[in-house]
Formats: sequence, C-alpha cells, structure tokens
Amino acid sequence: MRLGRPMVVADLLATFVFALQGGATSGAAGLDVFGILVVALVAALGGGVLRDVLIGDVPPDAFRSTVYPVVAFGGGAVATLMFGLVRELPPLLLGSLDAAGLALFAVVGAAKAYDHGMKPLLAALLGTLSGVGGGVVRDLLLGQVPLVLNSQVYAVAALAGAAATVALLRLRVPRAAALGGGAVVCLVLRLLALWNSWQLPRLV
Repeated sequence: MRLGRPMVVADLLATFVFALQGGATSGAAGLDVFGILVVALVAALGGGVLRDVLIGDVPPDAFRSTVYPVVAFGGGAVATLMFGLVRELPPLLLGSLDAAGLALFAVVGAAKAYDHGMKPLLAALLGTLSGVGGGVVRDLLLGQVPLVLNSQVYAVAALAGAAATVALLRLRVPRAAALGGGAVVCLVLRLLALWNSWQLPRLV
C-alpha cells in the first residue's frame, strides 16, 4: 500500500531530519565519514522499515525507490559537511530537530498502519515504533542506552501523537489535518518535556 502525497512529504521530511540528527550525533561520537553516513541511514530509515515489515507491506517503502536512501544520505552528508556548524548548535536545538522527526514519523506510521487495516490501538503502537525505531538502532550502534528508554517523555510523546492521528482519522477528519494535528500533539509534548526537564517516574 503506497503512501498518499501528504504522507510522502511528511515521511521524506522526517527522513531528512532524522538523518541530519543521526549524522550530527555520530559525528560527535567520533565516527569517520563512512560511519556517519551509515548511522544517518539507519536512523532515518530504521523505524519505517520495521513498521512496513510488521504490517506486511514488503518490500518496505524505503526499498521501493531511491528517493528515501538519497534523502537519508543527503541528511548525513549535510551533517558531515557542516559538522563544525552543527557541533556548535545548542543541545536544545538538536533536541527540537529530533522532536520534529519523531512527530512526523509517528503520525505517518500510525496513518499507514491504520490504512493497512490495523486496529486503532495497534496502529498507534506501530506509529510509535516508526518514530522511535530508527533512534533505538542508532543509539545501539553508538554504544549508548537508547534515548527512548531514559529521556524525557520520548516514546510517550510519539504514542500521544500517533493515537491522536488515528483518532482524527476515525472521525473522518481530512488526512492532512489528521497528520498535522497528531504531529502538533507529539511535537508540543516532546518540546515541553525538553524545556521543563519532565521525566517519567523512576524506581530508584
């Protein structure tokens, strides 16, 4: 099942943003140029590939066209060529870029899963996986505890945005509005968590 035009645009934007953020993170970790491009590719495409495999839409969208890999490598290349500038960016700005990619991937993933016939809860969960999957693989490659497991309201924000998207689609809200509404929910929640250092309860 192919994505509609609004979803393709959102998916490609998220791909570029996650590749840029993944490239910047791996560059700061000391990887060489090849390593940066590999991590950028995985961060940008990993979540969508996992989503498509789980809903049975194979080969995944990322492998049906050269557009996705080119956009992902482009984001990694920008991070590499402008690393001196990217390295000086405030952590909050990089976190905001990550939040934007998270929001876009979460809502596109949820909408695609819902269109594929998944129940609303499963569609929201798959949207969450779309948002966090690439970042999890990125962090594992860099030898770090995945951000989703220890950061302020990360997966929760993705789940909220994905759930909002599915709810709006069930209410027959126009697709672009449903995607935009879900993305705003995710983005605002994640940014508020970053700005206010919100954390979920810990046991110790």
